[in-house]
Amino acid sequence: MASIQSLLQNAELPGSPSARLDAEWLLAAALGKPATYLRTWPEREVPAECAERFAGMLARRRQGEPVAYILGRQGFWSLDLEVAPHTLIPRPDTELLVETALALLPDEAARALDLGTGTGAIALALACERPSWQVVGVDRIAEAVALAERNRLRLRLGNVAFSQSHWYQALAGQRFSLIVSNPPYIAASDPHLGEGDVRFEPPSALVAGADGLDDIRSIIGGAAQHLLPGGWLLLEHGYDQGDAVRALLQGAGFVEVRSCRDLGGHERVSLGRLIGQPSEAPHAQ
Repeated sequence: MASIQSLLQNAELPGSPSARLDAEWLLAAALGKPATYLRTWPEREVPAECAERFAGMLARRRQGEPVAYILGRQGFWSLDLEVAPHTLIPRPDTELLVETALALLPDEAARALDLGTGTGAIALALACERPSWQVVGVDRIAEAVALAERNRLRLRLGNVAFSQSHWYQALAGQRFSLIVSNPPYIAASDPHLGEGDVRFEPPSALVAGADGLDDIRSIIGGAAQHLLPGGWLLLEHGYDQGDAVRALLQGAGFVEVRSCRDLGGHERVSLGRLIGQPSEAPHAQ
């Protein structure tokens, strides 16, 4: 039997920008141990069945399959989430969307909507940090809704609900203090679609027309019918789409429009506030 140390030293993952870390995560999963176990006991021998499982995982990673899909889980915010190939893998950049949303509203009763929820990552993070909020997450893919619900149940969060809807389609009459979304925003011709992890992610969660803005236009166009007076709309978008998204928000009547930068210094989230809605708009739901 080989030791933990020797298996890691011989784990070849050419092309992976995080080869050592990938191997550690995969070996820890094969052993059913936390990653810290590998560093604490590097000389421990690995049972044959675990070594075989590890070899199979390495083979999948060499084909480019994302570690998150191989493991079936991904960390986001403070949460450990189940992931699957029919949903986008939650990314650290999207935590900026959560941070920005939390900073906008105090910790008091509010309704929030997460459009295109996928794994439920954004909705679950908001619900976890704001127990007084009622959060709704929707996705047009039934399997994604079921996955988000499994994550909700495992995290035991009672202030969030998931349902199937293509953007606002099944939300007639519902209004919210806050709408957030990490929609598809990659142009159909973008060469990055053939590179790295995104090759394995569902195109429907990535691509949005010729310029990558089709879904963002739809979300902005329908927001006025679903925001309470003074409500906020927050959108994640591509690193070079800030100007275009701000223009779309301003054109739709949003005020206090601005963008926030991610850790790489790129404009990643744009937001605006909607005012001047008709007086018959509901003020509390």
